[in-house]
Amino acid sequence: MASDSGNGIPANENTRSCRPKDSLKALMQGNARFAEAWQKKNAATTMAARAAAMSSLWSTDNCFLPADVLATGQAPWAAILSCADSRVSPEWVFDAAPSDLFVIRSAGNTAFDDAIASLEYSVAVLKTPLIMVMGHSSCGAVKAARDDAPLTPLLEQLVKPIRASLTPGESLDAAIAGNARYAAGQLTKRSQVLADAANNGSLTIVSSTFDIQSGKVTVV
Repeated sequence: MASDSGNGIPANENTRSCRPKDSLKALMQGNARFAEAWQKKNAATTMAARAAAMSSLWSTDNCFLPADVLATGQAPWAAILSCADSRVSPEWVFDAAPSDLFVIRSAGNTAFDDAIASLEYSVAVLKTPLIMVMGHSSCGAVKAARDDAPLTPLLEQLVKPIRASLTPGESLDAAIAGNARYAAGQLTKRSQVLADAANNGSLTIVSSTFDIQSGKVTVV
């Protein structure tokens, strides 16, 4: 271990200490840990047993930095654009520690203006090397976009980009995956910052879906 930095923190610990070499691999490994615990929880028959099953997360596979380091800044190694659905928490889904992920959430995980601006900051300033757009099973926003029931003006605005991603006759699961792909494609179409980063190899953009039943994330 390196010598002490003078404030009780090892000198080799900084905001980039937890960055993996392969961000996508690290995300999927974290999700594998989550899915294993999630499925054990699903099979448990009592609240205490379900809590015990989930207690395996945030274990030795995580990198936890002291507050003194975190107070100096952030260097997230992945950005997640996900749905605001209460069942879909990226930090849980990827078994991630504080400071690992830069997360933007909105119903339907659409590439809305503020989301793109936030991702520009993450990539240009924080040098985040990976963006994942993550849809999820049983997404209410995608269901609303597929339906013809009347919506409020603001909800109509929210589902407009989802409707642009839909293909007639497709299943709900296919629509959810297609919406994630469409949003991922919009990032570089609508942001020169993200397009340049993707073109020069400093940024990878992927889309995925999270299955609430199994707890698994699949890249699509």
